[in-house]
Amino acid sequence: MTNAHPEMQNSPLPELTDAALELEGRIATLTLDRHDVRNALTGTALIDDIVAVAEWVNRCEDVSVLVITGAGSTFSAGGNVKDMAERRGDFAGDVAEVAERYRRGIQRIPLALAEVEVPIIAAVNGAAIGAGFDLANMADMRIASSRAKFGETFLNLGIIPGDGGAFFLQRLIGYQRAFELTLSGRVIEADEAREYGIVLDVVEPEALMDTVMAQARRIAAQPPKATRLTKRLMKEGGRAELKPFLEKCAVFQGLCHNEPEHLEAVNAMLEKMARR
Repeated sequence: MTNAHPEMQNSPLPELTDAALELEGRIATLTLDRHDVRNALTGTALIDDIVAVAEWVNRCEDVSVLVITGAGSTFSAGGNVKDMAERRGDFAGDVAEVAERYRRGIQRIPLALAEVEVPIIAAVNGAAIGAGFDLANMADMRIASSRAKFGETFLNLGIIPGDGGAFFLQRLIGYQRAFELTLSGRVIEADEAREYGIVLDVVEPEALMDTVMAQARRIAAQPPKATRLTKRLMKEGGRAELKPFLEKCAVFQGLCHNEPEHLEAVNAMLEKMARR
C-alpha cells in the first residue's frame, strides 16, 4: 500500500504490503496498516515493509524526515502472541531455528533503522508494547497521543527483548530506569513516559499528527545534505572518542562549505539581517 505524490515521480517507491507510504514537503510518512492484528510486527509483512522504506529513504534525496505511525488504535503490539502460544511462524523450531528467524526477521528492523540518514520521528498514536515499544525507541524523537501506552513486557511472556530493546531503552533513559521498566514488565501511561524522557511531548489524539508534522516541517526546512550529516554526527557523538570525532566533524564541515545549499542559507540569512 503506497500513496505517491507528484514530487516522488523521479524516486522509485518500495512495494509495500502491510503499510502505507506518503511523501509531502520532504516528509515521508510510513503508516503501519495492520490494525486487524494491532500492527503486530511478526506474522505480517511489516518487517519487510519497514526495512524497504528505511533503505529507500537513504536513496531518495527528496526525503528529509521519516515519520512512523500506526493505523487504528495501536502503534504496534510487537510480536504476535497467538503465534507464540502455538509455536508457529517466527516462534517455531528449536533454539537454533528460532535464533536464525530472529536474525533474518525482526532484528533486521533495528539494523535498518540505525542506518537511516534522516531524522526519524515516531508518532505514537496508541499502545506501543514489547517490540512495538522498541520500534518507537529506535526513532530519534517520539511524540505521543494521550492514549498511548508503553511497555517493555517481554518478561511477562517469559522471553527477553530479542529485537534489541535492552540496547535502546537504557541509552534513552539510563540503566536504572530502563532496568526497572524491563524487569517489572509494567505498562506506563503517556504522561509517565514523558516524565522519564521516553517521549518529547504528549498531545490529545486529534492533535498528534499536526504536532508531529509541525516538528517534522521545522527539520525538513533545514538544508537537506547538512541535515543528514548532522544526524550522523549526533548518532556517533555518544560513543566516539573526542579527537577522531572532531576529525570527522572537520571533514563533514568541509563537505558542507562546498555545497550550494550552504551559500543559499548564508545569503538568505544576510538578506534577513538587512531587512531588520
